[in-house]
Amino acid sequence: MLLTNLSLRPNALLPTEHGEFQIYSIDSGVEGQPHIVLIPKNKFINEPCLLRIHSECVTGEVFLSQRCDCSYQLHESMELINKEGGLLIYLRQEGRGIGLDNKIKAYALQDEGMDTIEANHRLGYASDERNYQIAVTILKEMLISSVRLITNNPLKIDFLVKNNIQVVETISIIKPKDIYNESYMRTKRDKMGHLIPE
Repeated sequence: MLLTNLSLRPNALLPTEHGEFQIYSIDSGVEGQPHIVLIPKNKFINEPCLLRIHSECVTGEVFLSQRCDCSYQLHESMELINKEGGLLIYLRQEGRGIGLDNKIKAYALQDEGMDTIEANHRLGYASDERNYQIAVTILKEMLISSVRLITNNPLKIDFLVKNNIQVVETISIIKPKDIYNESYMRTKRDKMGHLIPE
């Protein structure tokens, strides 16, 4: 494991319903909010590395909100990575980078009829404020230059490629649509170009 230039904290075993992982804590520069790296126990990281870069979603992952597909994507990714080997990078950038408080404000605007993009813009934010530079840094520290990326998000693919990480394959995880997430999924597909079927 090569993470020499990052503020890496001790790692430990993390047994989960998807298998056993080693969990690493990496300084995010925000007090009390370290980024997290999960690596399946006793599995090698081969190239191209199976990779999920996942952004924090308290509402979906802790409270199991049905407004989004975040928890579904996280757990399906953990299952795949544990089976095949690979890496999960969990970034602390809640609400597409606008933070939890603003995310809840955006939810209130969505309750009034806006979609997720319109709500972000009303609050003065871009459609997506996330940044994946720390993920690129982690990959380069681990000498990983090619990945099989678990994502539906073309911006994430483009960011890696522009930073000299080869994306040799993309793997989509699609949560089934329901009455709560249908508008959210449609907005991601139609306004953000996410790889989601109609």
